Parts: sequence; structure tokens; C-alpha cells
Amino acid sequence: MHKEKALGKLTTRTLAMPADTNAAGDIFGGWVLSQMDIAAGICAGQRAQGRVVTVSVDGMSFIRPVRVGDILGLYTSVVQLGRTSMVINVEAWVRRDRIGLREKVTQGRFKFVAIDEHGVPMPLPSEDDLPDYVLENF
Repeated sequence: MHKEKALGKLTTRTLAMPADTNAAGDIFGGWVLSQMDIAAGICAGQRAQGRVVTVSVDGMSFIRPVRVGDILGLYTSVVQLGRTSMVINVEAWVRRDRIGLREKVTQGRFKFVAIDEHGVPMPLPSEDDLPDYVLENF
């Protein structure tokens, strides 16, 4: 039996709690989306070596629900670089009930722009200027 593996580096992990549910008791898709944006922002900020802003979310698809008690793990990878922008792929996986089955629940692509202290887009640093811990992830 072939088991799918997460693409990217584990960037964040958090526990889905009752406060994150809708009236039906399911975890809000918006909560999952915000967790994905946080993880993508960490990845993008490390690659930019500075401040970044989310400019779009593309190709978001929910595959399975996230439930209370699930551990949500977010895996990120840089999939495209521009002069000032980058696209980060995010995969969200859960460990059911903190110890159970591991499943992919959603994925999406987040576009970020690197900005300076005045909010003006700035060029991304070259790979030669990146610290080793950043290069390990790309």
C-alpha cells in the first residue's frame, strides 16, 4: 500500500480546539486557512529575510474535515520566485485525536511580496545571501 507523504518542511503544528468550531461542531475552514497563512508567512519571511505580506491565495482545496482534538501540521515549500514575490505551497495534515491516523486535509498556494519598512515592495535576496537554515528548506 502506497502512503502519501507531505511535501515541504513541517513549519507549524497546533491542536484544533472546541473554540475553533462552527455551530455544527466542525472546525471552521477559515481557522484552517489562517493557520496555513501563518505557516506560509513564516516560510516566506525566512526566504525574504524580512517582512512579507500575503497578496493572494490560489488553488485552495479542502479534502477532509479537521476535527476537535486533531493535531494540525502545516508543511511549506517555496515553489516559485519572482523579483519581489514568491509562491508558497502549503499542505495541511492532521493526526486524528492526537495519536491516530495521519491524513492530508487541505492544500493551497499563497503568494507573498517582500516589503521594506515603508511597505514598498523590495527585491528578494539571492540564494548566495541566505543563511544555511533557510537553504536547507529549498
